Amino acid sequence: MFTVEQIKAAHSKVKSGADFPSYIREIKQMGVTHYEAYVSDGHIDYHGADNHTAKVPEKHETLAIADETNIDEFKAELLAHQQGKTDYLTFIKMCAATGIEKWIISINQMTCIYYDKAGKEILVEQIPQ
Repeated sequence: MFTVEQIKAAHSKVKSGADFPSYIREIKQMGVTHYEAYVSDGHIDYHGADNHTAKVPEKHETLAIADETNIDEFKAELLAHQQGKTDYLTFIKMCAATGIEKWIISINQMTCIYYDKAGKEILVEQIPQ
């Protein structure tokens, strides 16, 4: 099963959103089935078979998540990030400012679903393969 150290090593190669698909392929090979990334402090829970979980601790100071979701701004900034125009911390701060609390990646379905504070799905994206 995968470890926090393996996950961190794979994630260290991600410099922008453009690197994300190769990161997903790498962690899939490790056995990750899905994970939840939390915007407020950057902690991520990675899950695999047989209830295996690796918890990556918080990565930054706590950010306040906006109460109201600005979907149009979020989509525009997400696209810029995916094109490699912003780094990860800039992306995280943008998520907080636009009301995104977390996202869940499903490796099997190759989807990324973004959620607001109320747990409402804001955007479902297919991850490029």
